[in-house]
Amino acid sequence: MKSIVEELWQVRDTLTPDSLREPEIKKAVLDTIDDLDNGKIRAAHKEDKKWIVNDWVKKIILIYVKVARKYVMNEGSYKYFDKIPLKFDGWDQLKFESANLRISVGSIVRKGAFISNGSILKPTFVGIGVHIGEKTFIDTYSNIGACAQIGDNCHIGSHTAIAGSLEPINSIPTIIEDNCHIGASSTIGNGVIIREGSIIGSGVHIDSTTKIYDKETENIFYGEVPPYSVIVSGVLPSADGSVFTYAAIIVNRTDENVRAKLSVDRILKGTK
Repeated sequence: MKSIVEELWQVRDTLTPDSLREPEIKKAVLDTIDDLDNGKIRAAHKEDKKWIVNDWVKKIILIYVKVARKYVMNEGSYKYFDKIPLKFDGWDQLKFESANLRISVGSIVRKGAFISNGSILKPTFVGIGVHIGEKTFIDTYSNIGACAQIGDNCHIGSHTAIAGSLEPINSIPTIIEDNCHIGASSTIGNGVIIREGSIIGSGVHIDSTTKIYDKETENIFYGEVPPYSVIVSGVLPSADGSVFTYAAIIVNRTDENVRAKLSVDRILKGTK
């Protein structure tokens, strides 16, 4: 399938909705989107602690958006006019129970997003290409952008934005690794990696240009939060001390044992 996708990408400018009438193109596009939807493939994967982008998956999503036609979709009393169908269209109680999901009223999940066993979605938006791990909780009014990768046992707080990333094709999507807590009203920008076990306090903004300052070591990171970091919002002085600019501050480090014994609130309170 990957080789066919690469061939289609080379001629993408010639593709139109009529291209789906060709059986080979239709199969390549729709089967790949189905594989995304079922978790058989994903936009990025981890090898030896390094995240690798599967650019051909991003390519097929962009091709899909290009060749699909807009149409009216119904979801209860709501109507949508879009190209990408809703993931749960046609699902019955048996299928939800088999998937072991809890999806609250108001959630919008696009086809091509995969949600693993035991996860819970309060009213939220989940874009195409997203991969959500097992027993992860997405709280109310959060937005999970296209191709974002969220691990197992994570908590994404209410009104949080996890940025999507379809282009550039070779760019790593936003990554939240296993056992992370992202506080309410936070923003995790395009291409940022939050490593395993990290706790991000409420209202923290991290993008590729945000200074991530380690209070203990005085090191500054960009675009990647080290494992088991505890982060809150703060400011750092400029070189001449004339102004202060926003920064994400690593105020503490935790570990698996501490995370197992103490609540996130207790850990955050202990840093103040």
